[in-house]
Amino acid sequence: MGRKEHRTIHVVVLPYPGQGHINPLLQFAKRLASKGVKATIATTHYTVNSISAPNVGVEAISDGFDTGGFAEAKSEDLFLKSFKTNGSSTLSQLIQKYQNSDYPVNCVVYDSFFPWALDVAKQHSIPGAAFFTNSATVTGIFAHIHRGFLSLPFKPENMPLLIPGFPPLNFDDLPSFLKFPDGYPVYLAMKLSQFSNLEFADWVFGNTFEELEHEEAKGISNLWPGKLIGPMVPSAYLDGKIKNDKGYGASLWKPLGEECLKWLETKPQNSVIYVSFGSMVSLTQKQMEEIAFGLQESNLHFLWVVKESERDKLPNGFIDSAKEKGKPRDQEELHQMEREG
Repeated sequence: MGRKEHRTIHVVVLPYPGQGHINPLLQFAKRLASKGVKATIATTHYTVNSISAPNVGVEAISDGFDTGGFAEAKSEDLFLKSFKTNGSSTLSQLIQKYQNSDYPVNCVVYDSFFPWALDVAKQHSIPGAAFFTNSATVTGIFAHIHRGFLSLPFKPENMPLLIPGFPPLNFDDLPSFLKFPDGYPVYLAMKLSQFSNLEFADWVFGNTFEELEHEEAKGISNLWPGKLIGPMVPSAYLDGKIKNDKGYGASLWKPLGEECLKWLETKPQNSVIYVSFGSMVSLTQKQMEEIAFGLQESNLHFLWVVKESERDKLPNGFIDSAKEKGKPRDQEELHQMEREG
């Protein structure tokens, strides 16, 4: 009697190559793997060696800038256009690579920043699922703009912003992309493109949860049918169902958080200002100077996460003068402290 053939489900997970996007999608891949699913992270050549998690495969695709990623492109528009072209072709090649193996790809879960990944999945006749890393609230605002129910620019005199299921939102509550749309035109376009083909996605996932945003998700369910599956954080901080899962398993920078944690332990509780703008925002030199002088004049201890590429925008002598009160640190501090703090 012949042995019944059993094939393991294989899901390819495609994150945007930024730390705040890799983390939740990698965590999702680990959850899938813990259920017996073969999970493969598809990431850029520049980030492929920065990701390592038990039972999760890692494969490289191309953004067109394989040596240095976004830093090599030096232009948001060029980077995203190149990623769409090169990423589409190399993701397709990755799917084809497994086509005749014991683990053909059954589904692509893609960062919502990459709607083109759904087109690739459909070309191979496999399901695609959009993964939104933002909150339901932020997603809902952009969904309303995409559908034409809201228009930019938002103005302080027209606040608060009223959306069904949402609390009233004042101007200061809104993402900078929306308050100053001319400052980030490429990223704003990318945020809106998340919805360009969403109606063709087989599933929509959101990295949030019912207890936090039930009403918000319900209020936009007709525009964004997201299934709330968050928070995508290491299992040790939730249910402990993934053994020894205490960290994400990805770091685009060398972790130096231990030094910062020791420094924090010497400070009184609630006495340190923490400043971080994430990996996507690029501040002008004037903005960097204003933050630096503001922190100095506050006369409070501070921990400021500064990307290496932004350090030359700091005022001359700032790092030396701030040694007593503050720690301007590289961006990896943020992620190490998230894991240990």
